[in-house]
Amino acid sequence: MIAPPDRTPLPRDFFDRPVLEVAPDLLGRILVRTTPDGPIALRLTEVEAYDGPNDPGSHAYRGRTARNAVMFGPPGHVYVYFTYGMWHCMNLVCGPEGRASAVLLRAGEVVEGAELARRRRLSARNDKELAKGPARLATALEVDRALDGTDACTSGDTPLRMLTGTPVPTGQVRSGPRTGVAGEGGSGDLHPWRFWVADDPTVSPYRAHVPRRRRS
Repeated sequence: MIAPPDRTPLPRDFFDRPVLEVAPDLLGRILVRTTPDGPIALRLTEVEAYDGPNDPGSHAYRGRTARNAVMFGPPGHVYVYFTYGMWHCMNLVCGPEGRASAVLLRAGEVVEGAELARRRRLSARNDKELAKGPARLATALEVDRALDGTDACTSGDTPLRMLTGTPVPTGQVRSGPRTGVAGEGGSGDLHPWRFWVADDPTVSPYRAHVPRRRRS
């Protein structure tokens, strides 16, 4: 019999480590989003690491701004950004305060509250697609900028919290280039910083960066 996942909250010191240690260790962990309609729980299956000033792909590469301020704060907090004028994406801050590193949550399996996620993801063809990609994940969990700065290491009735779950064995973890990142930051040789669970159907497909064309 397979043991049920551990539902205890992840401690803050889990996140107070280098981002390349935290990112693969998040696979298999459980993210719980508490909404007025009930909870939605997600088992993480794909993430990407971003290492602040050492990483040209990071929002914090050129320093602190109003948009990325949460990345410079305490570990274990949620950084939410708005992209392409239409989508939100969710990250978990890690490393020591002031270091500005974070892990983008790219995909997961909805293990509780699927009926609530389906209401927000009407275009999903099946439950494997509910959170298959960072924007879909945020949409399924009803995450937006109002949750930017939320502490995910607290227990009780909080909007977002991370639980211990069941860590993925090292042999089942894969790594490769980050999706849609331009230039040096998207290099698989320099930054193979996307991590995912091997053969998991909820993992999003890899897509290289494609420059956006300006409207004429």
